[in-house]
Amino acid sequence: MTVTKMIFFLLCWFQSWKLAFSGEDNHQYNVGEPVHLWVNKIGPYHNPQETYPYYKLPFCHPQLGVDIVKKRAGLGEILEGNNLHNSGYTLSFAEDKEKTVACSMTVDAKAAKGFSAAVQENYWYSMYIDDLPIWGMVGQETQSEKGTLEDVIFTHRKFTVAFNGPHIVEVNLTSENPEPIQVGHKIDFSYSVHWTPSSKTFDTRFDRYLDNDFFEHQIHWFSIFNSFMMVIFLCGLVFLILMRTLKNDFAKYSHSEESMDLGDSMGEDSGWKQVHGDVFRAPHHLELFAAFFGTGWQLVVLIFGLILFAVAGPLHGDVYEERGEMMTAAIVCYALSSVVAGYASGSYYKQYFTTPKAELASRWQQTMLLTVVLLPSVVVAAISCLNFIALYYDTTNTIPFSVILKMFAIWVFVSFPLAVSGTMFGRHWVGKGDFPCRVNSIPRPIPGSSWYTNPVVIIPLTGVLPFGSIFIEMYFVFTSFWNYKFYYVYGFMLLVYVILIIVTICTTIVTTYFILNAENYHWQWISFLSGGSTAGYVFLYAVYYFFFKTQMSGFLQVAFYFGYMALFCLGLFVLTGTIGLFGSTKFVKSIYRNVKVD
Repeated sequence: MTVTKMIFFLLCWFQSWKLAFSGEDNHQYNVGEPVHLWVNKIGPYHNPQETYPYYKLPFCHPQLGVDIVKKRAGLGEILEGNNLHNSGYTLSFAEDKEKTVACSMTVDAKAAKGFSAAVQENYWYSMYIDDLPIWGMVGQETQSEKGTLEDVIFTHRKFTVAFNGPHIVEVNLTSENPEPIQVGHKIDFSYSVHWTPSSKTFDTRFDRYLDNDFFEHQIHWFSIFNSFMMVIFLCGLVFLILMRTLKNDFAKYSHSEESMDLGDSMGEDSGWKQVHGDVFRAPHHLELFAAFFGTGWQLVVLIFGLILFAVAGPLHGDVYEERGEMMTAAIVCYALSSVVAGYASGSYYKQYFTTPKAELASRWQQTMLLTVVLLPSVVVAAISCLNFIALYYDTTNTIPFSVILKMFAIWVFVSFPLAVSGTMFGRHWVGKGDFPCRVNSIPRPIPGSSWYTNPVVIIPLTGVLPFGSIFIEMYFVFTSFWNYKFYYVYGFMLLVYVILIIVTICTTIVTTYFILNAENYHWQWISFLSGGSTAGYVFLYAVYYFFFKTQMSGFLQVAFYFGYMALFCLGLFVLTGTIGLFGSTKFVKSIYRNVKVD
């Protein structure tokens, strides 16, 4: 065989291989090749989480003998309630199709009731062509010739599909031919397809779904700038006030130590230095506290990983097109970051561990189990309640038993072993706490303090500034999740996330200083709760958003909204609490390392 024949043979083989694997999997089609139209779900427009299977309404079912009845879905796609079925419509790439009747039906009482209820509640439905979403309304309420209002249903769907070479780059749906919903009335459901060439590139085909005017509005940019200036101002304020105050404290205490031999009364002064023998005492419920700390660090890493994954999306393809990809990435990141939770909780517990070695085995195991089980148990309990509600209403948000088994397997075989390994590393790699002061054997009584240093007052006040730094971004996040918008400005989210971390650390340091100056050495829990208090304001804003920014109604939607918002705020509480504790710990060790104690 000559070289020319060999090259010709390889080119023919490559071309045949390319043709064999063309289609929806690689988004490339040949002229005349079948294109699948998938139907997804249907539901009331104002209740985003109340979605039902598309064929709950008596639309045209696919005829027997179609090649694919149900499209295979990934784990994240199922968890998001996507369940694609074949529509039965026949589409051929780059070939127009004139008006074709898909099916005919005579409306009976049950169908009329279902269609009328769908129209009254503004039902919408979603479809997909080559992974591009399409939305349409079931019908509308119009004025009849007699002057009365009547419900009509759209019976014709006109698909306009743009293509560039072998790629589909744009899909549009126009609902036409409204027919009255009347018992005994015959309805013909029809469709047509028109293909048009386009110069739009495949890489930019999803840009039309991104609301640039909303997410890149001037207010969004201004809020980022405002938060950035808040960080600069707050950091400068903390530095100036605390450094000057601490400098005066150091000078005062140094002078008091020199004057103690002369019986100067300054040796009886109060302040943060007076609790040096108790400030590094282990917090109450150390096992639970260490579990919170480890879980918080896991969430810090998880959020960073998800944001970086989303920001890097264009490097490996448009992540916005892949249904459930972010959900799948969240599951993977959570499972892998379990090692961080184990390491952080194990090392934190080891720093404060002062009990005899005989109790070590049981105590660190309790810490490890709490770290692994704490957050998943709360999430599972909440999701189980929501799943029972979704199952009762027969919505697409119902989690199948097979998916539950897969999630449990990921937790047992990935998350749990990594958490155990992280705990072991944390125990053995981190020695005793490098505390600059010894802990007294007898706890010092805590004196009374001013109202502004009372934990009941200072804890909620601490969360005001961090919430102010993320307030505008929460509006965009809530709107994207509850109002059918694709969130894509992950660069903004990364910047706001960093700002939240800095502001939380600064405000919690100030809180810790006030607490210690009031001779209250229970600063660990107070710092954690102060940092986490931001979540309380976010939840209050979620309540405001529900009543004033949405038109949601019904028990199902209310349960899902407040259930998801409660879980979101719980995670935010643990995350910001851990960040605040981290900053306070560094601050406390620093100031007590610079004083001389006997």
